Amino acid sequence: MITRRGLMLVLSSPSGAGKTTLSRRLLAEDGGVTLSVSVTTRKMRPGEVDGRDYHFIDRRRFDAMVKNDELLEYAEVFENSYGTPTAPVMAALEAGRDVLFDIDWQGTQQLRDKARNDLVSVFVLPPSIPELERRLKTRAQDDHDTILHRMSKAADEMSHWAEYDYVIVNREIEQAFADVKAILAAERLKRARQPGLYDFVRGLQAKL
Repeated sequence: MITRRGLMLVLSSPSGAGKTTLSRRLLAEDGGVTLSVSVTTRKMRPGEVDGRDYHFIDRRRFDAMVKNDELLEYAEVFENSYGTPTAPVMAALEAGRDVLFDIDWQGTQQLRDKARNDLVSVFVLPPSIPELERRLKTRAQDDHDTILHRMSKAADEMSHWAEYDYVIVNREIEQAFADVKAILAAERLKRARQPGLYDFVRGLQAKL
């Protein structure tokens, strides 16, 4: 095995574009990818598990993590704070594991500022606005007002597409998933992410 450094793979999209479906499939099918588990100050919801869905912490601990620069990125959402702990992500990258992030453009921007060389960012677009609305209604997770709010927010989210390394238009989920896998495969092969290549090539040369 050639030693490699892991990467941080970000998938962002407006709600309903398919980001969550793509993330779940990637985690289920690729054992080399692990999900970044955020810390949050919000209360645990029924069915959630501490350490699996989030690390649930109090405001005092969260503020201390920000002050001590222990977070790669953080944000305030509906009066609750969310953030990505630095230590477990860096440990995974050093071990050659890729870390998947399900975050918005603001979090992606912070990751880019902190660790640009480790970041691979992908923005997922819907094929059309009517299709986006149809998907939001079909999944039956939100009431009418919430759907309207998500639709109004989508315009702002999509305005940041050009800040990402790759853009996928999710017309059909199988093709979109194939695109994500292709991006990941190519990025894993980058010379800079395979520090073990130097010893491998020297070993080949020594036998000539």
